Amino acid sequence: MIHQTSGRWRLGFGLSLVTLLLWGVLPIGLTLVLQVLDVYTVIWFRFFMSFVLLVIYLVGVKKLPTIEQLCSSSWKLLAIATLFLASNYFFFMQGLALTAPTTAEVIIQLSPVLLGFGGLVIFKERYTWHQWLGVSVLTLGFALFFHSQLYNLTTAEGQYLFGSGLIVLGAVAWAIYALAQKQLLQSLSSTSIMLVIYGGCALLFTPFAKINTIFALDHFYLGILIFCALNTLIAYGAFAESLEHWEASRVGAVLALAPIITLISGWLFSEFYTTLIPKEHLTLTGIFGAFLVVGGSVAIALKRSN
Repeated sequence: MIHQTSGRWRLGFGLSLVTLLLWGVLPIGLTLVLQVLDVYTVIWFRFFMSFVLLVIYLVGVKKLPTIEQLCSSSWKLLAIATLFLASNYFFFMQGLALTAPTTAEVIIQLSPVLLGFGGLVIFKERYTWHQWLGVSVLTLGFALFFHSQLYNLTTAEGQYLFGSGLIVLGAVAWAIYALAQKQLLQSLSSTSIMLVIYGGCALLFTPFAKINTIFALDHFYLGILIFCALNTLIAYGAFAESLEHWEASRVGAVLALAPIITLISGWLFSEFYTTLIPKEHLTLTGIFGAFLVVGGSVAIALKRSN
């Protein structure tokens, strides 16, 4: 049986915005943390902390899933969602370490695009002609907005191109994870799904993590690491819940705005910490592209089906 949304699209839209803001600033935090920790340790910490905090929350509200409830769901889908989210984290983090925040966020936009089209094909969701027009406007906007970054991709050294390729793989992995999760909502709550996924991913990365290096961090980098972990818990929780109330294609459209959030947050951060993250400047063409991206995303997300 295919999962059907609750119809509370305003709640789904609001939760999508929460996810958007958190994912938009996340590459900045991850770039900083990767200056002092390896990829495996950062990923492990994010999943482990998210798992522990979610367990505490579910125990507090008396909603911790039972073994019987978990067994009633599809373990195959749970395994697929866990493996592909773990793959997404690994590929994205490795690619981010070899490129830059804005470039990484540009390429990872394949994720919501693939999620959106997956929603159209698998869940039989529908775009109106207004939404297809929005897709066209959004595509043109991204092409203009990221002109300079896309140009860099064609002239960068092998390491930069390799990192970009890893992020593409991460985008594909994320879309598969998201589609599997949406179907899992048929038998499990969003929090129960994320509990299993967080725990499974933490176990996968435990053998590779250098946990002792975390205790050597100063207060600044430890704070950034904790922020990244909380970001994981809150953003994915909001994302999972948004799929309960809104179509996957429209959630994906809202999340397509993340590069703009990344660029703005990166600029603001560089104003205060100029030695940690260099400033990025937009041309007039880039600014015009940004408005097209916003307009296209809003058209896709808010135009309700007839």
